Amino acid sequence: MLIFILLLSIVILWFVIKRHYTQWQRLGLATDESGGIPFGCLYRVMKKEQPLGLVFSNIYKSFNERLVGIYMLFKPALLLRDAHLIRQIMTSDFVSFHDRGVYVDEKYDPLSSHLFNLKGQTWRTLRAKLTPSFSSGKLKAMFETVDAVGDKMIQHLLQKKKLEDVGDDGCVVDVKDLATTYAVDIIGSVIFGLDIDSFANPNNDFHLMSDGLFKNPKSNVLQQIRHVMNFICPPIAQLLCRLGVNDPITFSIRDVVERTIEFRQKNGVVRKDLLQLLIQLRNTGKISDDNDDSLWRSETAAENLKSISIDMISANLLLFYIAGSETTASTIAFTLYELAMYPEILSKVQQEIDCCLQKHNLYSKGPLSYDVIKEMKYLDLCVMETMRKYPGLPFLNRECTNDFQIPDMNFTIKKGTAIIVSLFGLHRDPEYFPNPMDFKPERFDHDVMEYNPIAYMPFGEGPRHCIAQRMGVLNVKVALVKILANFNVQQLPRKEVEFRFHTTPVLLPKGGLSITIKKRYANV
Repeated sequence: MLIFILLLSIVILWFVIKRHYTQWQRLGLATDESGGIPFGCLYRVMKKEQPLGLVFSNIYKSFNERLVGIYMLFKPALLLRDAHLIRQIMTSDFVSFHDRGVYVDEKYDPLSSHLFNLKGQTWRTLRAKLTPSFSSGKLKAMFETVDAVGDKMIQHLLQKKKLEDVGDDGCVVDVKDLATTYAVDIIGSVIFGLDIDSFANPNNDFHLMSDGLFKNPKSNVLQQIRHVMNFICPPIAQLLCRLGVNDPITFSIRDVVERTIEFRQKNGVVRKDLLQLLIQLRNTGKISDDNDDSLWRSETAAENLKSISIDMISANLLLFYIAGSETTASTIAFTLYELAMYPEILSKVQQEIDCCLQKHNLYSKGPLSYDVIKEMKYLDLCVMETMRKYPGLPFLNRECTNDFQIPDMNFTIKKGTAIIVSLFGLHRDPEYFPNPMDFKPERFDHDVMEYNPIAYMPFGEGPRHCIAQRMGVLNVKVALVKILANFNVQQLPRKEVEFRFHTTPVLLPKGGLSITIKKRYANV
């Protein structure tokens, strides 16, 4: 009898599991069945064969339907393929998709309570408070620091050129590694307010923390499970957090923030950076307008009047660090790599840079300026094309927060359903971007418009689009101007980038991205 009950239990369990993993088929939806039970589409991720961004992109390319049912372990989700529907749920129907459905625990894990993770009204309130941090006036005030980091990068390249010069052939540079160092220093200086120079001292603590996040994370098995559950099953992530499974790197960053704030307030130090704005928000409840005389003033407040905690400041600075450093570095590196394969585009970019710098007499004296960078319109097109072909985040995610009837389709997305958007697949879809594998900045020219604007969303779309997108683009353009004004890039044969497996959401090139540069002009 015992054996019979055991066998019966196994059979019932199998049918329950089978029913769970066939719900999309029973609803009549196209379904990805490549991974099987229990991994679903994460099978190749679990085998360390492909990063998650490429898995979603391959599913996108394998179907023609507007939406595809997928399974991420035991979590059912919908991958959307219709650009009009995607834009609709992110904008006009945002009220039904306002959360991301990822792990957040404001009470027991305050470092998870940042703008990316927060839900509902809590997110909306914080978003409104932080938005003034990235105004044109604030970016102009921070620009001097960005320019200084760019100069350090050029001095590093000149020294490298001097040490490794091989005659007229120039020297080989891994632009992905170079751009990562630049981006880390930008984040450290402009966001955390630290005086670091990773070009001169690559082993500084801040740079080593970045390596821990993106290059060689030394997390144990439980921490790896926790990272997956943050996205797949937040309740399990919450349980692991309360059992003490946390990432030590995030707490290291919290210590850096706390020490910096204490030092500034004790010594009356004021810097024009994002941390200073968040200190102001903490002490006054708001960030001043650009024309406010008290914008960069150091102010204190009684503990009971402080608007946000050090934990919340740390959480959001950590978000800007993670979201900004790798995406900025990748955009710089991929742009230079593509320009090396398209010499006619490279020449056109350099001509524009030369024209703007000579117009403002910046080849002979003076630093770059925010307004000069804004004048470089063709460079803008090149950056847009890079973000089209290599979006910083290869996929977006949302959670359905209210039942939603899909227009022109007899299907309702139920509340709680996870939504996946493969930007990597969408941006390389010839239906929206003709000849998608070609690097063609002119497609974004207003007189050409050889693409469907509704499908272009490298920073997301709607109320939850990237809050720091202008800062990100500015940092990218400064690096490109510095490099292309000072160096020529040797032509490369056409070859598509291969991506290596990694547990982070971003796509990382296999073996780096190497180009050959040769000295061109005096320093900008």
